[in-house]
Parts: sequence; structure tokens; C-alpha cells
Amino acid sequence: MDFKEIIQDIYKNVKAIEDSGALPTYIPDLAEVDPKKFGVHITTMDCQNFGMGDCYENFSIQSIAKVLSLILAYKLIGAKTWERVDVEPSGNAFNSLLQLEVEKGIPRNPFINAGALVIADILLSELKHPKAEFLAFVRDISNNKDINYSSKIASSEKKVGYRNIALCNFIKSLGNIKNEPSDVLDLYFDICSLEMNCKDLSELFLFLANNGKKILGQDQILTETQSKRVNALMQTCGFYDESGEFAFRVGLPGKSGVGGGIIAIYPDKYAIAVWSPKLNKKGNSYKGMKFLEQFTSVTKLSIF
Repeated sequence: MDFKEIIQDIYKNVKAIEDSGALPTYIPDLAEVDPKKFGVHITTMDCQNFGMGDCYENFSIQSIAKVLSLILAYKLIGAKTWERVDVEPSGNAFNSLLQLEVEKGIPRNPFINAGALVIADILLSELKHPKAEFLAFVRDISNNKDINYSSKIASSEKKVGYRNIALCNFIKSLGNIKNEPSDVLDLYFDICSLEMNCKDLSELFLFLANNGKKILGQDQILTETQSKRVNALMQTCGFYDESGEFAFRVGLPGKSGVGGGIIAIYPDKYAIAVWSPKLNKKGNSYKGMKFLEQFTSVTKLSIF
């Protein structure tokens, strides 16, 4: 299949449509990003690489990093992860507090903010130098030593992260945060500040299309069963309360971030990343969603 020609055509179509989304003004530095940025990059199992637009420009991947922190926690403590965080869609906004009290501090899944805070708490408990070791893990599986946190973005989020502070302290009061909330939040904000570009993301996430194994080299990042379960979570929970809509229209496991990025996986075929900063009302990239819907429709490659 000629992915290059298909991506070129869809990119031009989507670039031309009016973007009715909006920048996330609740994070000051993300509100300053050029709203016209738009990039896409695909990496395939047979080593094809192709990108369009702003695919080589770094951006804040935000909640896409929650997949990576989950993967590291899952590697460290295995199935015990699911004693601390559930695997169900939330049906609520990503920063909702509504379900936590009823469900005794167990977040619905690891991709909503409450779940990612619990995952950060696990990393704090299991790693001697959590920030350094998490970053080293991401660099290793990506084969890219230049990936880094953005101190500017992290600082921006820490200044206005009142909702996350409330979530973390509430979970602590219910016994599912073991470390000091200030330490958990500090790690969480840094994890979300990771910067990559579309090419970085599509190459990094390709191992999830390969049963948990890196394409280059023999490293098994996750077992086949673990990889299957991470992909399942991306399919059912990767887009907050729009996860059903993404499955309905796109039909791939994926994860979004409020920085405007989306990564999507087609098992045994490819990983594709899209970046467009303006978000729809559910907090997902407006043009990113449009692009991926057209892409799976034209290629007829979805998991359904």
C-alpha cells in the first residue's frame, strides 16, 4: 500500500478544513503554541518512514506520556498494577473527581489524571531516581537520546495544577497514594512535559504493534500479553470520554494529549502520529481526529 500518496492526499484535505478547536488556555505555555501547526508521521513494521508538515517539530506530548509511565510501572510490578488502578473507561472528563470516593480511591484507568497520579506514585516507590530512570527508559525504547522534559512546560503546569493537586490529595486521603503528594505531583508534571515530534512518537510506539518487541534489536519491552493489554487500554480509554467515538470513527488503539498530539497503533502494521494543537470540546486534537478517521477509511485498515 502506498502510504505516502494516501497521507499526502489526506493531509492536504484536512489542512484545508476550518479548525473549530481551541488551544488549551488552562496551561499557559500550551496556549502560546502556533495553532496552525500540523504534522503527521507513519512508521511501519517493514521499516517505511514518511512524514508531512510539522512532523519534525517538537511539542509537549502531555498525556501520551501516560502510556509510557504505565508501561514502566507494569514492567516493574506486573499484575499488581491493577490492584491500584482499574481498566475501565471513565465516561467522565480526564480530571474528574466524581468516581474516586465511590470507588475508594481506585481510578477507573491509568490514562485519566487520577490514574496517572497513582502510576507516578508506583514509580516513586519502585525507582531510586524516578525522573532520571523514567527518562532513560523512554530514551532507550526510542533509540533517541535527545528526548527530554520541558522545564518550562512543567513549571507552567505546576503553577496552575490546582485540580491535579486536589486529585492527588484526595486519593492520598483514601489510601491509594503511598508517597508525599508533592513528590507525586512533581514527577507527574515532569512526565507530562516530555517533548517529542511525530517521527519520534511513531518510531517509539512501534513496539506496541510488534507484540511488545522493538523492531531494531532483540529487546522485549513488554511480554505479548502485557502488550495486548496496553493496546486494549489505549483502545478503550485512550481518549477520555471520547474513547468510544474514536473507536467508532478510527478503529485503532491510540492515545491523545492536550498538547495536540495523537499516537495510534495498527498491530503488525504501523504506528502513526499526528499533531495539531487546537482541541475539540473533549480535549482531543480536532484535525488529528479528522486525519485519522480519513486515514483508516481510505486504507481500510482498522482493527474492526
